Amino acid sequence: MQTRSLGKTGLQLPILGFGASSLGQEFRKVNLEDAIRSVRVALDCGLNFIDTSPFYGRGMSEVLLGIALRDVPRDSYTLCTKLGRYDLQHFDFSARRVAESVDVSLHRLGTDHLDIVLCHDIEFVEMQQIVDETIPALRKAQQQGKVRFIGFSGYPQKIFRFICDQTDVDCVLSYNQYTLQNTHLANETIPYLKAKGIGVLNAGPFSARLLTNAPLPVWLKEPEDVKAAARKAAEHCAKLGGDIAKLALQFSIANPDITTTIAGSANPENIKKWAQWIEEPIDQHLLAEVLDIFKPVKNIGHLEGLRENN
Repeated sequence: MQTRSLGKTGLQLPILGFGASSLGQEFRKVNLEDAIRSVRVALDCGLNFIDTSPFYGRGMSEVLLGIALRDVPRDSYTLCTKLGRYDLQHFDFSARRVAESVDVSLHRLGTDHLDIVLCHDIEFVEMQQIVDETIPALRKAQQQGKVRFIGFSGYPQKIFRFICDQTDVDCVLSYNQYTLQNTHLANETIPYLKAKGIGVLNAGPFSARLLTNAPLPVWLKEPEDVKAAARKAAEHCAKLGGDIAKLALQFSIANPDITTTIAGSANPENIKKWAQWIEEPIDQHLLAEVLDIFKPVKNIGHLEGLRENN
């Protein structure tokens, strides 16, 4: 699989990464066999950058991932986890919890080091704490050899300048903000990050199923007109024998300034399909038609976290 450099880290990551949130039953119930097979199939298909978090399944994702990665050579994959978010409304970015969280993740994942650790969904807290306390604590874990590179993740684009104007990080993760419907990441943030040499990770090419034919999760926050446009676009693709999910994935990975795009599934067949899709040329005519459908709702998103962080 094609790879790209992650900022100044020296890491070469595949353009499509494996998101292990689904192992935590964030979308549906999963069985142990499918969870383990999904990870192995992802690695076989070249998706050897794996992203997880203690928040996904409230620890389940990391535990199952650790089981799936047993006996897999540690140098054959790049592992990213997060800290700071542990439940829907439970956030703790204190230095003490940073140290604890890193050690717990190491234990669950069955490894002696984490390649990347991100502060998870920082828009839900007073972000100055991330600068003053959380990042310094992560640097300490880095000096101890437990963590190789550090950064943070979130949805509002405002958060990236707020943190990176004050302190140094190696990479950042943005989700649902570089898709067929929403390209805020490219418009507002990538040039800024690129100038600083900060690596860019993009998650959510399907925008939490919005850009698929699957039922939408009940917690999806997108406005109704955005959902309606997505259904219209999906129907248009199907009418022409296409799949909006394929178009969405191909669109997201095509941006050369995004190191990797992370997609997750506990269905091994989905992962095989994605690996095949990204090897195929994008249908430029269909892409133009779908982008036209999304024009009335282009870049419309939602409020996430504290209002002042949006």
